[in-house]
Amino acid sequence: MKHTYQICISGAAAGDSVEQASGLIKTVAQEIVARGHIVLTGATNGLPHIAAMAAHMSGGASIGFSPAANRVSHIKKYHLPLNGFTTILYTGFEYAGRDLLLVRSSDAMIMVGGRIGTLNELTVALEERRPVGILMGSGGMTAEVDHVLKVAKRERTNIIFDDDPKALVDKVLQIVDKRYAKLRTPSLRTSDKSVE
Repeated sequence: MKHTYQICISGAAAGDSVEQASGLIKTVAQEIVARGHIVLTGATNGLPHIAAMAAHMSGGASIGFSPAANRVSHIKKYHLPLNGFTTILYTGFEYAGRDLLLVRSSDAMIMVGGRIGTLNELTVALEERRPVGILMGSGGMTAEVDHVLKVAKRERTNIIFDDDPKALVDKVLQIVDKRYAKLRTPSLRTSDKSVE
């Protein structure tokens, strides 16, 4: 049975990399959906919203993680979009707390462009030992990741760098497949008293 993964797409809500990487992030989202997986984003503007919309338009699911505590706050306080998301989880934990829940809920992360929030999501992914794909040529923080890893003295284990969105998605999913290959999903037996 093919498993469905939740893949976080991280990117800038504003700034130069939004225009530079908008086509690239669409392709990343479309490739994830084409393989039967779910797109997770920060339920914000810019690149994450473009990714959510691309997943939606491709017939896939996208889950947004909002920093707001509810829909009203999401719209009025944070000025964030609703359209394009299959559902939005209102965390109420501001941006840093939202980032933690977003990454922890994902099976892997793909970084496209980005600014400080994207860097925060990357560091959470590294600490949580999630596979990470870095889309080179998408601008923003992606150009700095190699330097950050060197300064932080972090190994590149399970971190993929590629400038081809399709190839990057394939490589990240291969790592996730390998991580879960030995896990067995518990099956319900009709003799279980819990289902009677």
